[in-house]
Amino acid sequence: MRRYGKNTDEDDIRQRPNRKGNRPRTNIRPKHEEAVEGMVLTVDRGRLTCLVEDRVVMAVKARELGRKAAVVGDRVGIIGDLSGDKDTLARIIRIEPRTSVLRRTADDDDPYERVVVANADQLAIVTALADPEPRPRLIDRCLVAAYDGGLDPLLVLTKSDLASPDELLELYGALGVPYVVTSREELENGSAVERVRKQLDGKITAFVGHSGVGKTTLVNALVSLERRRSTGIVNAVTGRGRHTTTSARAIPLPDDSGWVVDTPGVRSFGLHHVDPSRVIKAFPDLEPGTVDCPRACSHDEPDCALDQWVADGHADPQRLYSLRRLLATRERTEGD
Repeated sequence: MRRYGKNTDEDDIRQRPNRKGNRPRTNIRPKHEEAVEGMVLTVDRGRLTCLVEDRVVMAVKARELGRKAAVVGDRVGIIGDLSGDKDTLARIIRIEPRTSVLRRTADDDDPYERVVVANADQLAIVTALADPEPRPRLIDRCLVAAYDGGLDPLLVLTKSDLASPDELLELYGALGVPYVVTSREELENGSAVERVRKQLDGKITAFVGHSGVGKTTLVNALVSLERRRSTGIVNAVTGRGRHTTTSARAIPLPDDSGWVVDTPGVRSFGLHHVDPSRVIKAFPDLEPGTVDCPRACSHDEPDCALDQWVADGHADPQRLYSLRRLLATRERTEGD
């Protein structure tokens, strides 16, 4: 009969075994010095397609990374089977520091930010001049996300055979954003593709745009289908026979002259995560004028020092107007 009470000793106490074994826990993690660097090309339901040297390798995230997720464009450390053979699987054990991030939230009230692309050099904002009509507020939001994340913006205006680009270019002229104007005929004969490709040379470029603007059509023209197949990256085809992008994917340009990252069409671009102090860094002619701004200045209030900075002739008034228009997109929806 088992005894309990003040006369019991340690032999009478049942010890609950450690569910994970009786080995003492440690905070020391293996360094994995043998890990090889790779680049994430796609992410699909926990499986990551990575480029390791000249091979495409399937991998999963190691448990030790916890909730930290790798995204397209990430440079990662990979161990395990790196042969790239069918049915093999490697492990991502490290995510290298990022040089830039394209982030968005589902809407402006959503505090959960989603990193869409990492380590891109520039953001190509694709918009049609007609069919569908341009959405300047969405363009503004993409510009803010680019400036906030450390990417250089590029405007790509499609379907110039249906409408003139002059009005839209005038709206963004003060920002000095580079642009390319294309038409359907130029896409077919290849002249537009060459002009766009010159802007992509030697860079990793993320493409964004809402449905119907011709973004994926342009990406298909920039990167041949054979090139996609050689890296294991081919877009899904809908029942209507149109190519559609369902998740972000990085695709190398011919002659290894750069990368394009095709992202899913967006209907909204939430900016809940954006800090105005990061956006102002994209305006080097205005940033010095913020020294005398009140603390936590929104740069659009009566005692903002930028008004005097511009009045003293240090910057073009149109530049300040453009900055305030972009920052105001954080407070209104694309349809406003």
